[in-house]
Amino acid sequence: MISYSVYKVMHLTGVLMVFLSLGGVAMNAINTAGASIAWKKPAAITHGIGLLLSLVGGFGLLARLGIVHGGLPGWAIAKLGIWVLFAAMIGVLLRKPNMAKPLWATMIVFGACAAYLAGYKPF
Repeated sequence: MISYSVYKVMHLTGVLMVFLSLGGVAMNAINTAGASIAWKKPAAITHGIGLLLSLVGGFGLLARLGIVHGGLPGWAIAKLGIWVLFAAMIGVLLRKPNMAKPLWATMIVFGACAAYLAGYKPF
């Protein structure tokens, strides 16, 4: 059986990978208008693995807390919605480099919202 601590490290590692890849793609889009494509595949792989680790780790944490058995609480559903938005962001950044500057701030706000939801579990 996997411990709570292992799931937490897995979840946070996934989150860091997602932010690393999105930040790199956004910064490249801002600086080169999306012209460079040599880094696209490694960034997309890092993003995908990060999303998977954060999802598996997050559900593992929910299972360790005993939350999954009675259905997902509202804060967990909201975090899943944020996860979907982060999953879609790389596609937007790669296809529309001009959206990188507005998405830069959006990533910070969504990340802060996810952290708030996990820390305080308000609903």
